[in-house]
Amino acid sequence: MAKANIKMPEEFLLKVSRLADQTDVILPKVLEVGGEVVLDKVKGNLSKVVGKGTKYPSKSTGELLSSLGLSSAKQDRNGNFNVKVGFAEPRSDGESNAKLASIIEYGKHGQPAKPFLKPARNSSRKPCINAMVAKLEEEIEKI
Repeated sequence: MAKANIKMPEEFLLKVSRLADQTDVILPKVLEVGGEVVLDKVKGNLSKVVGKGTKYPSKSTGELLSSLGLSSAKQDRNGNFNVKVGFAEPRSDGESNAKLASIIEYGKHGQPAKPFLKPARNSSRKPCINAMVAKLEEEIEKI
């Protein structure tokens, strides 16, 4: 049986070792940069559809748009880091922001759907990945 020894450069091994020690610090930063890209796209899409194309004058207060936000990066029980784009609850009138967003996204009887989440997810995928890759490379260079 053939045997081969490959020696990695010492500098590379040290950098990889330091990177492993810093993943809990780097990953949240990278995910939050990607989340900001998605959040901006969702906000833009939501502002375009709220109150547009209705039979009656819009009663929009802007509360749904202002409640849209990004969570900080948190680690779940499986060890995966996650950020979430979502709506803060509850509204001042007692209704649920998630319910209103769902009605806008999927429609209801007598109200056509005005999707804003799914198009935002699809159109922000590549810019989000590019932003996260750039941030990761920036963080790796600091090591």
